Amino acid sequence: MPKGARPAAARQEEWRGEGEGQEQPVKKGRKDRRGKKSFFEELAEDEKPAPSEAPPPPEKEAQPPQASRRKRERRKERRRPGAEPEAEEEELSRRLRELAAASEEEEEEEGEAEGSPPHTPSSSSSSQPRASPAPMEGALGWGCSSMNKFSALGDEEEEEEEAEERQKGDEAVSEEEEEAGRKAEPDARVSKKEKKKLKKQLEYERQVATMKAAAAGENDFSVSQAELSSRQAMLENASDIKLEKFSISAHGKELFVNADLYIVAGRRYGLVGPNGKGKTTLLKHIANRALSIPPNIDVLLCEQEVVADDTPAVQAVLRADTKRLRLLEEEKRLQALLEGGDDGAAERLEKVYEELRVIGAAAAEAKARRILAGLGFNPEMQNRATRKFSGGWRMRVSLARALFMEPTLLMLDEPTNHLDLNAVIWLNNYLQTWKKTLLVVSHDQGFLDDVCTDIIHLDAQRLFYYRGNYMTFKKMYQQKQKELLKQFEKQEKKLRDLKAGGKSTKQAEKQTKEALSPRKQQKCRRKTAAEEAAEAPELLKRPREYTVRFTFPNPPPLSPPILGLHGVDFGYEGQELLFRNLDFGIDMDSRICIVGPNGVGKSTLLLLLTGQLTPTRGEMRRNHRLKVGFFNQQAAEQLRLEETAAEYLQRGFNLPHQDARKCLGRFGLEGHAHTLQIAKLSGGQKARVVFAELACREPDVLILDEPTNNLDIESIDALADAINEYRGAVIVVSHDARLITETACQLWVVEERGLSQIDGDFDDYKREVLEALGEVVISRPRD
Repeated sequence: MPKGARPAAARQEEWRGEGEGQEQPVKKGRKDRRGKKSFFEELAEDEKPAPSEAPPPPEKEAQPPQASRRKRERRKERRRPGAEPEAEEEELSRRLRELAAASEEEEEEEGEAEGSPPHTPSSSSSSQPRASPAPMEGALGWGCSSMNKFSALGDEEEEEEEAEERQKGDEAVSEEEEEAGRKAEPDARVSKKEKKKLKKQLEYERQVATMKAAAAGENDFSVSQAELSSRQAMLENASDIKLEKFSISAHGKELFVNADLYIVAGRRYGLVGPNGKGKTTLLKHIANRALSIPPNIDVLLCEQEVVADDTPAVQAVLRADTKRLRLLEEEKRLQALLEGGDDGAAERLEKVYEELRVIGAAAAEAKARRILAGLGFNPEMQNRATRKFSGGWRMRVSLARALFMEPTLLMLDEPTNHLDLNAVIWLNNYLQTWKKTLLVVSHDQGFLDDVCTDIIHLDAQRLFYYRGNYMTFKKMYQQKQKELLKQFEKQEKKLRDLKAGGKSTKQAEKQTKEALSPRKQQKCRRKTAAEEAAEAPELLKRPREYTVRFTFPNPPPLSPPILGLHGVDFGYEGQELLFRNLDFGIDMDSRICIVGPNGVGKSTLLLLLTGQLTPTRGEMRRNHRLKVGFFNQQAAEQLRLEETAAEYLQRGFNLPHQDARKCLGRFGLEGHAHTLQIAKLSGGQKARVVFAELACREPDVLILDEPTNNLDIESIDALADAINEYRGAVIVVSHDARLITETACQLWVVEERGLSQIDGDFDDYKREVLEALGEVVISRPRD
């Protein structure tokens, strides 16, 4: 008998059943045929045979494997793509139990109906579609992309079809064997692929729970990540981090789109990129585990000050090692038991001693004091309560805690911002021997050159990886930009040729995109819409190099000396003198960098030179035509925050609107920020407004106090170039080694209540600082 053919009597009985008002289940895709009659039904009406008892339907032969495979593929294709996953594991387990129970009930009903006529009332009840569970809700409803959505466990129409096929005896032999297996295993109601997907979903939901907890205080951020591959799910104990295709947006602005993060254990990474592109955001999401970090990797981001209380600084560092504290407390308890006559505690005490020896507990305090000393704490300060320190010094205690704990992955965000030059020199030297994984964001190119083994470049919302330090990266990146420019020009030439050959712009772009698409395609696999969208080729865009150029107008010549301090004593009220009998002067050719540890009076010296502080004894002398341009760390906060940057320059210097915007643009302030209130600008953007104001003042001497804070590397390079081109005098206080060396500044050190010039260059000063701390100088050759 041909496949799908049925006896005439069965067709007549089927026709009679429909006439009696019995509703027949309709397969998906055939709903439009409810009101139509097939050719055989019309033929039966014409013949009008006499009623007769229908013979039992013959047993259907087993379908060939190919037919059952096609059937499974059709069922898979008919699944709804919009179904989303449940948010809780308990709900998932409950629904699996319901599915297993419903399957057993259907099998019992099917067994009772096997001996009855095909269309008796008792058997018609089993043909009613079973209630389908509600579609699964998205577990990541706060900004997740579609790639994180899972298909639903069951489909209503699919279950109707399966119930009908089981009732009529149309299942193949292979499917009957599967039914037998389902009785033995309740969870085998779903296929192997669905089981695998459910397993992945459980892992996914655990990550979601962590992500939601991390996002509770950061509702302005949204994160999405591609579901873990089966290989990744197995590597829970991996020491490396491999995150593929994650996206992060902040305040509606996309920062990362389908980016990949690869961090190899034991490497020291520098994360670089322009200001405001998401470097700090990425570190925070890694620290909060909003991204899928292997659970065995302990992550620490140093970003908060220690609590201000009566705890001494050295104890605040030691208490960061909770394992050491726990073992020491257990040691005291076991010793007390031994003294009380409990000999059973001796064995455990020996194990505690061994654990303390392994973690180096005996040398912990010496290690903590070494770190604090390197960061600028003298012995008295190490024993001082943390509440007596300023915010900057408490930040140093926090950094010391992080270095003392030695986490698997240590992340530092601009660690040199709160440090003076001496502390930066020590930290640079210390991290060169760091054995664990390090991820650092810094604008100090010298620091990145010495410390980093790899560079991660944030560009075009993605991450790109380069082996070597920052100088090596810079060379490779420039070469890459040249190659991209060549490819772009080649693409543009092809588009012009296609248009000249009669193609429209749309056709030419389509043909060019097809040439860019990968030629190898996977066979026997349907790609989802998300995969197709991700793999869709895009036309190359002209590479835009991020460039910043600072310029200061050259002043007219002035006869020396133009500015000086003569016989000056100064000290703040109630404190010891910072300077005694100080003599210091500059002329128009001076290039001076003031160095020394924090607290010796570097910033105070600059305030004396500008006239903002009056000497206790002695005097400050200056040329009557001298104009001083002063930049300090508080200058950005003294701007009129309610004004826009363009309005601020227009009011202060009576400039036309376009001239004010040109001046801001020369210092790297983006066009959209010109008309924003200064209060809404970032720290780096405010610094650019202050530099633009300095240029408008046309100063004869530039006095700069930590000008590199909040500037990116490109802006620091631009500042160094501007200082070299400037013909006036320059006095700088900076912790940025590259700015000091690039501008060829003479080093003057503040010590012993006076100011003296250093014999030698910056490397000589660096060696002197490290030797004073008892450190071994590590010199790393630069490319």
